[in-house]
Amino acid sequence: MRAGGDRTAALRVEALRVRVALSPGLWGVDHREVVRGVSFEVSRGRTLGLVGRSGCGKTTLARALLGLVPATGNVWVGGQDLFRLRGGPRRRAARGVQAVFQDPGGSLNPSMRVDEAVAEPLAVHGWGGTSAERLGRARGMLERCGIEGALAGRLPRELSGGQRQRVAIARALMTGPDVLICDEPTSALDASVQAQIVNLLMDLQKERGMAVLLITHDLGLVAHMADEVGVMDEGELVERGRVTDVLENARHPATKLLLGEASAPVAP
Repeated sequence: MRAGGDRTAALRVEALRVRVALSPGLWGVDHREVVRGVSFEVSRGRTLGLVGRSGCGKTTLARALLGLVPATGNVWVGGQDLFRLRGGPRRRAARGVQAVFQDPGGSLNPSMRVDEAVAEPLAVHGWGGTSAERLGRARGMLERCGIEGALAGRLPRELSGGQRQRVAIARALMTGPDVLICDEPTSALDASVQAQIVNLLMDLQKERGMAVLLITHDLGLVAHMADEVGVMDEGELVERGRVTDVLENARHPATKLLLGEASAPVAP
């Protein structure tokens, strides 16, 4: 880790930039910078809520942290800069960052039983012993996440949306990540199920001491779940601080706009 860095931070992001190619023009392919020099850190056991209007760059930032889009800058996880590693060392270090997405079905093989899907990360990394032992560990994780008994042997399409999200959470935890990225983890669920998933995530974080990066448009969810909030606007992190401070004393116009657009009063 670089001199002066916070060694207690599970995730440290420095000067992250992402450029995307636009349609070819008269002078060739143009590029637009959609994440512009973003820096932040999240300590173990803490949650940073990252909010902003659609198109502000927050989901692109998450994809960059996961290595799904090219990016520049520095991303420190477990004392290692992921962007300076290659090959096997990069894959091993990247196990420390896992994600739960808005659509759990997108991360689950529709033809694979859910216990097999949850055990798959262990097989990919050569962990967990025999196939039967990996399945046993997967079923234990599924049970912890609220998927018990015969449900573990079903296909994803046989489960409800909330159950599929529980499966996705179980799968993300199988490699024991230090950092969990939650990208709109409840927005596709009914209100009653949303509360169950949020409570599950908070309980698991407390048990495992993970850092959580919560990406959402829901300021109410941030107020309930996060310790700090960061506001993105046009690819930049324009405001950041304790949830209470930012929501009660918003300074940047983008933050004030989000508060004005909230469907209900936001209580920190």
